[in-house]
Amino acid sequence: MHKGQFIFTQVCKFLPKRAFDCLVNKYDGNKWVKSFTCWNHLLVLIYGQLSNRESLRDLVTSLAPFRNMFHHLGFGANVSRSNLSKANEQRDPRIFEEYALKLISIAREKRTGLKDFFISNNVYAFDSTTISLCLSVFWWTKLHHGKSGVKVHTLFDVKNSIPSFAIITGAEIHDSQVMDQIPYEVDSFYIFDRAYMDTKQLYAIDKVGAFFVVREKQRMVYEVVEDKRYNNPKTGVMSDTLIKLTGQKTKKQYSKPLRRIVFYDKEKNRTFVFYTNNIEVSAEDVALLYKYRWSVELFFKWMKQHLRIKEFYGTTENAVKIQVYAAITTYCLVSIIETEMAEEMTTYEVLRVLSTSLLIKMPLRQLLSSCQEELLLENKREIINNNKYIQLEIPFDEW
Repeated sequence: MHKGQFIFTQVCKFLPKRAFDCLVNKYDGNKWVKSFTCWNHLLVLIYGQLSNRESLRDLVTSLAPFRNMFHHLGFGANVSRSNLSKANEQRDPRIFEEYALKLISIAREKRTGLKDFFISNNVYAFDSTTISLCLSVFWWTKLHHGKSGVKVHTLFDVKNSIPSFAIITGAEIHDSQVMDQIPYEVDSFYIFDRAYMDTKQLYAIDKVGAFFVVREKQRMVYEVVEDKRYNNPKTGVMSDTLIKLTGQKTKKQYSKPLRRIVFYDKEKNRTFVFYTNNIEVSAEDVALLYKYRWSVELFFKWMKQHLRIKEFYGTTENAVKIQVYAAITTYCLVSIIETEMAEEMTTYEVLRVLSTSLLIKMPLRQLLSSCQEELLLENKREIINNNKYIQLEIPFDEW
């Protein structure tokens, strides 16, 4: 019998505690705190995310039988509904926000990225997802289109499949109002949906030396500077032109020429119009770059399905923000473990294994390697069974 550390304790060793302590000191997070520190608070929230606890009562009740193990798990002397709800209400969410960004940077450094990607530049997709909240319970939220909630604005690194930036705002904040907070990089591509067709913000991206691909929100007023007369029915590109905006506001906000590409999607029978400030890449590559914007949508879907960002452990604005940032931290933590110890497993598979093994005492690497071997065997069995079914489908009249 292994008498070492719990799986959860070994998982938390991937967290840079010194960086968290610096943030706690920066914002006086442990001021007047006697027992339940910010670090204890973070570990409890990560445990709730990994074990998929649905509510504050569910989280506290599930931990109650292991009270004598709290010290070894890093939870402090006691975890109760009162001290956890009080911490969620009073702690500064900037501690958890900046720590989530720190974990994001670590996860991105460890990821090798997509091999043989069709473009060498860094590619980022930016979008937001709305988390709907009940106005009578979350009284601090504001109505937006008849609903209340918060928005999680995320910059997603397409090549590394990891978020690189995230910020939480009220649902009433328009998506384009957050564009000026994105940390732009020179020569990188930023992909936006039609909600981000803001010429003033797009010109700021061009001034930085970065590139953008954005979908046309509505028909823009422009004049054609150069028509490349390019039309390729096989790839779906209908036109590729260089234009200059002539609208009363747009011509002042974006005075340089823009590239306008019309693309026809055969699968969905839809026509898309893209704008970009990059002149070098092909029109097909511009359309393909926009297609990768879907990766951020898949990330939002993954988060909502497998982590707790739809049901919250508190009703205050602080509680909601802290829990969302804890969920992002957990995602990055699982991603780091996947990169370090389980390259043959997906992020979801690692999360599924950890969720049922947090309070087991065995080496983490041994746990993941055994699960990894079992998954490989299962895949082989599926291939063999599929081959058998293929053989059975051969018509006998051909013999």
